[in-house]
Amino acid sequence: MAKGWGTDGCAVMAHHPLLSHQDLWRTGRARRHELGLSQEAVAVRCGVHWTFLGQTERGQRIISLHNILKLAKGLEINAGELVDGLEPPKV
Repeated sequence: MAKGWGTDGCAVMAHHPLLSHQDLWRTGRARRHELGLSQEAVAVRCGVHWTFLGQTERGQRIISLHNILKLAKGLEINAGELVDGLEPPKV
């Protein structure tokens, strides 16, 4: 799996057919729109950089449970709702 570097110096995973995290963030993006917030506003609420949030929304990041919890808190949503219905990667 190819890895590059984001603007914040953190590793960013290249697209991999087994690791689609866009489904994870579909609920988060919908909630962001429901709240009428920009990526920048949500990033501030969550305590993350806006580029991190954008990369997460595009499925370009594999995010940790810690960051899922931060994003959920900032979106005023249960973290379980972000991962509900996701299937584990196929090996």
